[in-house]
Amino acid sequence: MGLTPYLFSLVFVINIGLALSVIFLERKDAPATWAWLMVLFFIPIVGFFLYLVFGKPLRGTRIFKWDRESKHGVKKAVQKQMRAIENNNFHFRQQELMEYKDLYYLHLRNNDAIFTQNNQVDIFTDGTEKFKALIHDLEQATDHIHLLYYIIRHDELGQRIARVLMKKAKAGVDVRVLYDDMGSRMLRPKFVRELRKAGVRVDSFFPPKIPKINFKINYRNHRKLVIIDGKLGYIGGFNIGDEYVGKSKKFGYWRDTHLRIEGDAVRNMQTRFILDWNQASRNHIHYEKRFYDAVPKGDTGIQIVSSGPDSSWEQIKNGYIKMIMSAKEYIYLQTPYYIPDESLRDALQIAALSGVDVKIMIPNMPDHPFVYWATFSHIGDVLEAGAEAYIYQKGFMHAKTIVVDGKIASVGTANIDVRSFRLNFEVNAFIYDIAIAQQLVAEFEEDMRHSTQMPKSLYDKRSLGIRMKESVSRLLSPIL
Repeated sequence: MGLTPYLFSLVFVINIGLALSVIFLERKDAPATWAWLMVLFFIPIVGFFLYLVFGKPLRGTRIFKWDRESKHGVKKAVQKQMRAIENNNFHFRQQELMEYKDLYYLHLRNNDAIFTQNNQVDIFTDGTEKFKALIHDLEQATDHIHLLYYIIRHDELGQRIARVLMKKAKAGVDVRVLYDDMGSRMLRPKFVRELRKAGVRVDSFFPPKIPKINFKINYRNHRKLVIIDGKLGYIGGFNIGDEYVGKSKKFGYWRDTHLRIEGDAVRNMQTRFILDWNQASRNHIHYEKRFYDAVPKGDTGIQIVSSGPDSSWEQIKNGYIKMIMSAKEYIYLQTPYYIPDESLRDALQIAALSGVDVKIMIPNMPDHPFVYWATFSHIGDVLEAGAEAYIYQKGFMHAKTIVVDGKIASVGTANIDVRSFRLNFEVNAFIYDIAIAQQLVAEFEEDMRHSTQMPKSLYDKRSLGIRMKESVSRLLSPIL
């Protein structure tokens, strides 16, 4: 008979143990639990290996380590701001925003997201313009450059930025580059060696401990942050690669949203980078004063909110839901992937059913076909409730933005999907500023000129083949 029957029996017994763990120990939601049970029992051998790579949770794991003094300082500032709200001593500079103090309080409680009001924000929706500004700012650096991207490519844009970083490092600027090991898996070792040879400190997030075998492959650092001299920062959706400046034959024009921030919020962006760097690198950064040299500028209110699989709360998703619940007139949402869980789906449906103008914009083309079909499956739920869906036609829509009533907004790295909410490490800027929100509204309305609306009548005419693709994709989307 051989060993095959015994191996099948062993895998089946192990899968029973894994199934019990999924049900009783891991606190996954019902759709994800059912999806994993199906995978473990209907394709047991494949399911076993899938679970080893993708299923093991990180919740409760301490990944990012603070030094005691810095953690105490943040907690003290958070508690002070919370008391100000509780005692009615807090005021937005724009009084029309006082109705959103609950959102501000939420981020204080579940994310220690310190609120700042002395910020100036510039919005970029075009990659060429964004990287032109970024390279100019990098060239002006005098003390340090901290750069974190999910994807860094060894192409024309990547080499252009690398040359600036190497030049600054040779000039004595303290330069650090952190990239996600999976997202930047095509990055050539030679590229990294050249950076290090020039004095740039380079590390990767969650690299495999065994070559080619990474049991943390499912947990990726999807954040994009740049901090220069502690005074200005960049946050948003653009990665570093030629496709992000429209040089991809497949995608063509790349539509994204990125922010350039000057002011006190840069301190919180810096803390996020330091925590991520110290997790990935043996050469830890200390919380030095020179890293927190932000100069108050402007009057835009901002909270920098992080989320990840190590947390008990889905902080960014909770912020999205709170924004949706606060809407009275309209919600404009852009995302490359629309695979909400039940709570966010219900929030959008309730808003639409309540008469709020809900508009969702998604891409016309897939960069991940499976996710693309799942997106179209979920769009039907909000169309049923009266929301409107727009399919962006000019190129690839990669922006992750939400604007409510032209008063508050969120821009960052988190998509509307389970991966961003539960599996990736993400970071968003939640913005309290009517002028900035109105700019984002104007950008959305401009994008509508390059989009086609998907009315429910047309959506309902999808072919059987498309519906089958959507159904399979939707069924497995909770575990992807």
